[in-house]
Amino acid sequence: MTVKIVIGHRLGKGHAVADGIRAAGGEPVLIPGPGADMKVGDVMAAEGADLGISFCGSGGAGAVTAKAKYGHDIEFGMRSAQAGVTAVEQGRTVLGFGFLDSEELGFKVTQALLKKLGKEAS
Repeated sequence: MTVKIVIGHRLGKGHAVADGIRAAGGEPVLIPGPGADMKVGDVMAAEGADLGISFCGSGGAGAVTAKAKYGHDIEFGMRSAQAGVTAVEQGRTVLGFGFLDSEELGFKVTQALLKKLGKEAS
């Protein structure tokens, strides 16, 4: 059993964070194309995902949209992998970051989610 994490990046990126999620034993769902951050909540609902990560300049637009449409518990405006880990530990289900597409972020957030949910990486 693993965790599914949706990635939406305003500029259509997100490949590095997806690589980190895979390396930690998670399953990334990368939303293609510009404006993908605004679709995080929709894709989470369609995929039955455990977590969503939204990237944009402010680190908030996609997360706030996911909260408004689906009631997700969010944290946004984050700028570090550690902030994402703390948000996961606090039970947030959508994380909003500035442009921080890094493998470290994907890896650490996935590890924190697996630990929180008590799941073993497969």
